[in-house]
Amino acid sequence: MTTLDDTIGVLRRTVCALHADLTRYNLVTWTSGNVSGRVPGADLFVIKPSGVSYDDLTPESIVVCDFDGKLVDGELSPSSDTDAHAYVYRHRPDVGGVVHTHSTYATAWAARDEAIPCVLTAMADEFGGEIPVGPFALIGDDSIGRGIVDTLAGHRSPAVLMKNHGVFSIGEDATAAVKAAVMCEDVARTVHIARQLGEPKPIPQDDIDRLYDRYQNVYGQ
Repeated sequence: MTTLDDTIGVLRRTVCALHADLTRYNLVTWTSGNVSGRVPGADLFVIKPSGVSYDDLTPESIVVCDFDGKLVDGELSPSSDTDAHAYVYRHRPDVGGVVHTHSTYATAWAARDEAIPCVLTAMADEFGGEIPVGPFALIGDDSIGRGIVDTLAGHRSPAVLMKNHGVFSIGEDATAAVKAAVMCEDVARTVHIARQLGEPKPIPQDDIDRLYDRYQNVYGQ
């Protein structure tokens, strides 16, 4: 019989390993950025500890918090973004993973307070439209989390550009949230380059809808 401790142990290992994707895809620098994952069957999540090098992360160093952002298990202090993650988990029961990065191109769009327009089929597939911009908010309480939830409520996008800050992405689990962060940076770079050549051409909404439906419901095994 699988216990809660067993479930948390598996999730700690999974979330620890996923942090390697943030460095592999050049989404973070130094100790910035984080991945978290909801603990199935409990009002808990696991998240990267604050200020720890990616090279030094171990499953044991990943900490467990409750949905108020309070440390439940672990020897280290949770990420400074813990309150934002906690708010998302409290208000979005469908979300099983949250990721935060300061990836270069996507964060450049956030610095301009500009949504990334849906001009690529890859965007229609993954995001179902534009990648929206959320409000400016300071770290220290759940203001960032509130901005994430409020902004994504009107969008199919699993990623949001928080103004002057960076990217937050969500998913049914932590792996899906990491994928959204990787894809967000990829399309942010491509659309930026396209704009150096001229004005990118938007995809008609009907085609976006068809592409999104196919990718979400047909594509893959």
